[in-house]
Amino acid sequence: MRVSARGMDFHCLTMGSGPLALLLHGFPDSASSWIPLMQRLADRGWSAVAPYMRGYAPSAVPPDGCFQTAALAADAVALHEALGGGGDAVIIGHDWGAPAAYGAAVLAPERWRRVVGMAVPPGPAVGAALVGNLEQLKRSWYMFFFQHPLSDLVVGANDLAYIDMLWADWSPGFDGAAAVAATKDALRDPANLAAALGYYRATLGVGKKDPALADLQARMGSEVPTQPLLYLHGANDGCIGREVAEFAAGLAPANVEVRIVGGAGHFLQLEQSDTVAQHVLGWIS
Repeated sequence: MRVSARGMDFHCLTMGSGPLALLLHGFPDSASSWIPLMQRLADRGWSAVAPYMRGYAPSAVPPDGCFQTAALAADAVALHEALGGGGDAVIIGHDWGAPAAYGAAVLAPERWRRVVGMAVPPGPAVGAALVGNLEQLKRSWYMFFFQHPLSDLVVGANDLAYIDMLWADWSPGFDGAAAVAATKDALRDPANLAAALGYYRATLGVGKKDPALADLQARMGSEVPTQPLLYLHGANDGCIGREVAEFAAGLAPANVEVRIVGGAGHFLQLEQSDTVAQHVLGWIS
């Protein structure tokens, strides 16, 4: 299904009918990684919608070249509007989709009854880890590499073999071949790959930022959603270490619950799909 929001066409996977559950993916990933959870949501009476995020084929590359997290949050709110969501909707995000979900919940709290984040915790824990946790700094080397134009060539080389490497490092021992193939399809065009890397450049580098989103961007840096928020983190995550999630738990306000999912790395919604679905459905029901 194609949905127009904020002047862009988003290609969305859809399942079921009922209250809206909007699922936002991250990098290097695609909407297809949500299919196991979408099936369970649909079975429980939800309208599950997973867009390919801005710049990921077959969604459009935004003409404004803006990939800051506030733009992702604003996209989610606009999708809620376009899809006819109500105040009973929930939002679920993984990796880049997690801060997008938190931002959407901050921007329009009346639209989202509950929030679920995975792999990137709410609050300042990740930023603090990049400064004070040398092990996490080593894990996050790719974020700094992506600031250099050479990364477009390196990530795109040899049929995007770089993506195979990240999945192997981030979810050790997991066979994610089908999900990796779907991700490569979403990023094979150089314009789509540049868009995906643009998320990092807008966050840590000189990537374009929309002045109209400056207030939301500032709020996203300091506010945690007030709705009940469940955060799930893979015990073996090779991208963001478990200790970062545990640190985030110590900082979390009373409305946030942090749970560690055993036997899972970064892509926990695929690695432990039944367990993750149980956590999510229990939280939003």
